[in-house]
Amino acid sequence: MDAIQAIMTRCSVREYSDRPISDEAVRTILEAGMSGPSCVNARDWSFIVIRNPETLAKMADANGRPAEPLRTAKLGILVCGDLERAFRHAPEYWVIDGAIAAQNMILCAHAMGIGSVWLGTWPQVSRVQAQSELFQLPETQVPHSIIAFGYPKEPVIRETLPFEASCVHEEKW
Repeated sequence: MDAIQAIMTRCSVREYSDRPISDEAVRTILEAGMSGPSCVNARDWSFIVIRNPETLAKMADANGRPAEPLRTAKLGILVCGDLERAFRHAPEYWVIDGAIAAQNMILCAHAMGIGSVWLGTWPQVSRVQAQSELFQLPETQVPHSIIAFGYPKEPVIRETLPFEASCVHEEKW
């Protein structure tokens, strides 16, 4: 699948089959996340890879109802901002860098036939705190988001989303 097709056909998948995700696929997904741009190439993210169903369930509990897909996921990745590596003149860019890494992983997984759903954590303080406690993160690691991964339980067909010309402005508002 080429990049344009992956972008245009990706959709959130919330129900997964029992098919495991190979170590090679996980490595490729992580490499895709690390291949995205980051502020001054700070690479100010870190990732926790979770396969244990009990831990995935605890993550779901910590993030609330929208995180239920973690209960059937074969893989979860917690994306964190690494404040020690953040650009010192504008450390808040870690948030954008984490979002780019997450999107790259989601698109990569989709291109390999693996479904995923992005589950927001930051900036909801209770979710950030709960994930930090669950993984005993140092203060320099801030939970950004969780991505649940798995092969789709049912075939996924995404409806084409319309181009919204009203969101585009040329040269001025």
